[in-house]
Amino acid sequence: MKTRIHFLGAAGTVTGSKFLVETPGFNILIDCGLFQGLKELRELNWQPFPFPAENIDLVLLTHGHLDHSGYLPRLVTEGFQGKIFGTAPSLAISAIILRDSGKIQEEDAERANEEAYSIHSPALPLYGVKEAELAIARFKSVAPGFWMELAPDIRARFQLNGHIIGTCFVELEIQGTRFVFSGDVGRSNDKLLPPPHQPMHADYLFLESTYGNRLHQKEDPETVLIEAVQKCIRKQGNLIIPSFAVERMQTLMYLLWKLMKRNSIPSSPVVIDSPMGNEVLRVFFEYPAWHQLPFEDLEAMRKQFLTVTSYPETWKTIDDPRTKIIIAGSGMITGGRVLTYLRYYIDKPQTTVLLSGYQAEGTRGRQLQEGAGEIKIFGKYLPVEAEILSLQSISAHADQQELLDWLSAVKKRPQQVFLIHGEPTAADALRVKIKDTYGWPVHIPHLNEVVEIEIPPE
Repeated sequence: MKTRIHFLGAAGTVTGSKFLVETPGFNILIDCGLFQGLKELRELNWQPFPFPAENIDLVLLTHGHLDHSGYLPRLVTEGFQGKIFGTAPSLAISAIILRDSGKIQEEDAERANEEAYSIHSPALPLYGVKEAELAIARFKSVAPGFWMELAPDIRARFQLNGHIIGTCFVELEIQGTRFVFSGDVGRSNDKLLPPPHQPMHADYLFLESTYGNRLHQKEDPETVLIEAVQKCIRKQGNLIIPSFAVERMQTLMYLLWKLMKRNSIPSSPVVIDSPMGNEVLRVFFEYPAWHQLPFEDLEAMRKQFLTVTSYPETWKTIDDPRTKIIIAGSGMITGGRVLTYLRYYIDKPQTTVLLSGYQAEGTRGRQLQEGAGEIKIFGKYLPVEAEILSLQSISAHADQQELLDWLSAVKKRPQQVFLIHGEPTAADALRVKIKDTYGWPVHIPHLNEVVEIEIPPE
């Protein structure tokens, strides 16, 4: 059987994960994410899908992050009519993210039209809440660890993989030949989640390489947070932590709650301004078997912090002269409530900004990380006078050594490893490491590359 693999995203870049497995009579899409970061990548989201959407039979979703699920509403708009399979927590997270994404895009388009800073007239959203709901209506949950028959001689299995709640890697078998799609690989020492499972067999392995060229810093996240809070208090300013709403925000809440509980930092006001982050916390309450936090700790965390649910409350927080800690989405400062805070605080020397994770190329977070003197927010350039700090040790992505360790359980040499979901330097560094460590053949595909694989009969 001839099988074609289409690398429709996360090839040569981190975002936009989409991998189409085309077989005679049955087509499967692994993930369906948005491109983020550089303008030329974001513009790809507006192009017609490069394969007839109506000919895709189903989608297998590794997890709910926007760069893995955020294109689903567009896929449905373009004609996809199949089911979207994922674990129950992944689909719950994806539903939250898609609704939020649709709302933000509608709001951004409305603001651009009101303030006339878009080159498009009128500015339009990529999709809205209505389109998000059409995609969510196609969700169907599956349990991990069990094979699911998709079509004659084609089956799939989801295996737990850390990273964020509900995340799995996908094993796809076609006539006995096994394709393993890693999705995003989590970490063995995650504060919220159990360690990732490992694949035991893979004929063709599609491996993320986000941190393929680096090892996570050995910093103690609690020490970094203590120092950041102390700086904030000394300067009598505000500590702003842009945060991914899924997992990162809950981890930061947990760490800050622990530090306050043992009096390592004063019980300063902590504002959680992320409607999506609040929804995600509810998923933790709904699926207790999928994480490691006791119910009592979750409840105590929720009571400790001030939760903002509306824009009037955001403005009230901005007008509050007290020194405070603000955790707001989004983690790479590409949108969300954190932009409103930075619009008013980034030009003040009293402000401290703590970047708490990976910052993709072309994002405001990467610009700040690299020392930009100004950033553009809502069409205006603002001088950066705030102190910029970084916290890297709570990343939800495996680093180079952890990725190599994740591969160690594979018993038989794969016929081919494809490195995806990484910038070129990261992917190439991991390619060299895999060849040196295991002697496996490694290929780094480019965007829209198609690889044809001949699958022998069983």
